[in-house]
Amino acid sequence: MWSKLRRGLERLLEIIVSLLMVALVVVVVLGVVYRKAGHSLAWYDEIASILLAWLTYYGAALAAYRRAHIGFAGVVEAVQPPWRVVMVLLAEAAVIGFFLLLAWMGVVVLDALVGDTLVSLPEIEVVYTQSVIPIGAVLFVIAQLASAPEVLTWARTRSSRPSRLVEP
Repeated sequence: MWSKLRRGLERLLEIIVSLLMVALVVVVVLGVVYRKAGHSLAWYDEIASILLAWLTYYGAALAAYRRAHIGFAGVVEAVQPPWRVVMVLLAEAAVIGFFLLLAWMGVVVLDALVGDTLVSLPEIEVVYTQSVIPIGAVLFVIAQLASAPEVLTWARTRSSRPSRLVEP
């Protein structure tokens, strides 16, 4: 059951990231085509920036799930398993702590943005576009926790890194 849930999370993040990439490409291509035709779209630049931010946050969560984000696996592999476990636990605590703080501050920022709207599309509130900050941070924490058991198992042994986990 746990592996199905983990695979479902990975698949969901893959779908979201793929849809965001397609949406970003469509918006940018539309913007270029309309500009070349002499009818610039007032909203495409702002929407493309928002989509890029969303892609970054959701992509970071997917990278966290796959352990493909920046890390120091070589340093951890160089120490003996008991110390390796300590290093992994400290690293996990630091990463999860940072993203929990980011999620909390993201909610604080959302409270400050209530009532603000996009410049080019005043019918859309900024809170919706910036909600990606706490959502992305929480997804990162979930992804980190979902892959932690496998990393801890690796840290307890002398085996090589799990093949599913990518080293940058």
